[in-house]
Amino acid sequence: MAARDIRSSKQDDQPVFDCQSCGACCSYSAEWPRFSTEDDAQLDRIPEKFVSADLSGMRCEGVRCSALTGEIGKHTACGIYEIRPDVCHACMPGGDDCLMARKAHGMPTI
Repeated sequence: MAARDIRSSKQDDQPVFDCQSCGACCSYSAEWPRFSTEDDAQLDRIPEKFVSADLSGMRCEGVRCSALTGEIGKHTACGIYEIRPDVCHACMPGGDDCLMARKAHGMPTI
């Protein structure tokens, strides 16, 4: 989310969610940004300051991923967008995880 504009395409009258003006998925649960399918080479690329003490996932400040910058619902960016974990790749704009996180932040889901 740092340098690229990520937008879902509008299909079948579904709303378009702009990740760079959201950030809800990155500030939803400290249990969410866990490493699962990454190989050692992928994990080695993530700066240590963003990795949890037990090395199981991203370090969070409360429920917010430490790599997330900006204000939720206004303008956000991922400090490690190009090398973010697989769980981050899997959360799609407008998908179930996205909508659940947006709802938790009181943001529109429609």
